[in-house]
Amino acid sequence: MAIILFDDNAYQNLLPLVYTRPVGDLRVGILTIAEKWAKHLKQGYSWHTRPYLQGKFQINITDDNLFINGGVCPDDTLLEAIDKLKMGEALNNGDQLIAARLDATDAKGFDPATKYLAASTKHLPVIIRYPEYIFRYNDIELRKDFALMTKGRNSASLSSTNTIIGDNFFAEEGALSECNTFNTTNGPIYLAAGSEIWEGTNIRGAFAIHSNSQVKMGTKIYGATTIGPYCRVGGEVNNAVIWGYSNKGHEGYLGNSVLGEWCNLGADTNNSNLKNNYAEVKLWDYASGHYRKTGLQFCGLIMGDHSKSGINTMFNTGTVVGVGANVFGAGFPLNHVPDFTWGGAGDLQEYRISKMLETTAKVFSRRENRDFNETEQAILKEVYELSAPFREAWV
Repeated sequence: MAIILFDDNAYQNLLPLVYTRPVGDLRVGILTIAEKWAKHLKQGYSWHTRPYLQGKFQINITDDNLFINGGVCPDDTLLEAIDKLKMGEALNNGDQLIAARLDATDAKGFDPATKYLAASTKHLPVIIRYPEYIFRYNDIELRKDFALMTKGRNSASLSSTNTIIGDNFFAEEGALSECNTFNTTNGPIYLAAGSEIWEGTNIRGAFAIHSNSQVKMGTKIYGATTIGPYCRVGGEVNNAVIWGYSNKGHEGYLGNSVLGEWCNLGADTNNSNLKNNYAEVKLWDYASGHYRKTGLQFCGLIMGDHSKSGINTMFNTGTVVGVGANVFGAGFPLNHVPDFTWGGAGDLQEYRISKMLETTAKVFSRRENRDFNETEQAILKEVYELSAPFREAWV
């Protein structure tokens, strides 16, 4: 049986984070949503996504195909319901399609809006509907992923210079740490092989760090925080999800936030996560073209892939930065920094796609395992065109 993660029209609510990836490629907890399903079902996976992403995220159809909504995180109850699906049957949550099991013929014509013969479930799984849901549900998903990934395994030993408080600690062989404190009484801590925690760092769970990432000396990290692969992090971090190949390498605060891939925060970049009047935070919403109430009092920075900030940048509470933006200058930037823009509070200019691609090629060249090929470039060129209407009002 093939697992195929699909995007429905709700993907628009998750922009800019899904401009450059299918919804199932979002990381929340330790794993991406697709990786969670693969580990639970012990299968590989492929994608049913938007046309311009298909060159990188391809589909594999077989005689027996399980289509799963890319925004839905698995749990035991949902897995049991999906396991009972027969060919041609589907599972809904209200009007939202959760999963459908289809033969090759029906799979080739799959449409998430189709009304398949479906059973309804009143069970409410974790569904990532908006960008802030990633940090909001990160604690729940970290705990679930920790249990999934450590079952039947024993942690490697760390140097005796470290202090580990509590029992929910796991380090893969090859994780490095000296003279650090790990407190798991509020949540588990997971260190992947090849990760490094440099001296003088204090970490409270829930927390996970992926391979080839480093936490710099004297860093303070509060749960629930995830650091993806090939990242470097320093300063103070609280309830943030930082995806792969992104850096927050210096002092400064990052809280209740999500950073996409290939982002870089300049030295002493800070974000506010609480309004001075303690009011509910609103976030820019691509689907409506307006600011949307989040229901949250604490909400910081949402940053799309390939975006950067200069030194001493100050992001206000509830700021959304699009893909390929370069933010710098004095004062607080706008609460919505459009995709492919350059500047800050005083002035925004269009970040020409040719210049952006030139910089991105240099960034990729620093990583031996990543190639800025024509497929990657084509995705960014398409995002540049798709995001043009959001720039027009500002540049």
